[in-house]
Amino acid sequence: MSFDTRIQMNGLPISVYAPETVGCVVVDSSGGCAATTSSGGLMNKKCCRIGDSPLIGAGTYACDLCAVSCTGEGEAIIRATLARDVAAIMEYKGLALQKAINYAIKERLDGGKAGAITVSKDGEVAYGFNSNGMFRGCATEDGFMEVGIWE
Repeated sequence: MSFDTRIQMNGLPISVYAPETVGCVVVDSSGGCAATTSSGGLMNKKCCRIGDSPLIGAGTYACDLCAVSCTGEGEAIIRATLARDVAAIMEYKGLALQKAINYAIKERLDGGKAGAITVSKDGEVAYGFNSNGMFRGCATEDGFMEVGIWE
């Protein structure tokens, strides 16, 4: 007798060893922004390494302009302080959120692969990545929902 002990969701196997980043960005009705990022748990992590997810400004950032959550090559994200850079580009260059994330992904990553989800204080949602794809989803107060992987 054998037992199937694999974890499943909707009948499909899920690997407990898949190190996937999960991020969330939100804005409330007053324009307050918040962000959070999780590296995906303790499995398959290098001993004594601190990734970008818990570093405010690198993998996660929120201010009065926007909220940002990043995923990808942690070292490149840390070197670029990618999440903070999106807000700084908005503030100092005066760019809109989508243009700011595009600029940060293209110009600041120094060859690293990464992506980010963002929301502005006005509720504008934007994302950017320079990898083959990035899993993401969006839901708004008015009932709009969207998910995506590729451009």
